[in-house]
Amino acid sequence: MKLKLLTASLLLACSAVQAQTIDVKDAWVRATVPGQQGTGAFMSLTAKDGARLVGVSTPVAGVAEVHEMKMEGDVMKMRAVPSLDLPAGQTVQLKPGGYHVMLMDLKKTLPKGNIVPLTLRFKDARGAESKVELNVPVSIVAPGAAGPSAMPHDKMHHNPDSQQKH
Repeated sequence: MKLKLLTASLLLACSAVQAQTIDVKDAWVRATVPGQQGTGAFMSLTAKDGARLVGVSTPVAGVAEVHEMKMEGDVMKMRAVPSLDLPAGQTVQLKPGGYHVMLMDLKKTLPKGNIVPLTLRFKDARGAESKVELNVPVSIVAPGAAGPSAMPHDKMHHNPDSQQKH
């Protein structure tokens, strides 16, 4: 039994070293009004060694997905994507009008000033999974945007130690 525990502990320690290093900046969730069933979450993601964003979850929504908005002819279309590539060392913007996290079937109104727990799941080139857990501020505009409703970057709560291997 002791050997099994030691082996399991060593495997866990090795996998923690291999966990992806994902930098998340300027995350925010757009505020909602009563009765609104969906909103977006936006941020900048940089993967040190490259990865894919493969999933999102939050307790405030029944469905959380990565979506892409793009023009097709004269029509703006939005669709869910199964994963989003994060090339090594390149920042990928999740922003209004482009890739973003779509929160649907909201369980409550998200007024400005609230915090939304959000878990991002990633896979690296070898298929190893990791996650980043965030507490994201709800705002009307992006952090650093002009206007009195902007949420300062230091209001975003990100625990870099929360990266874990699944």
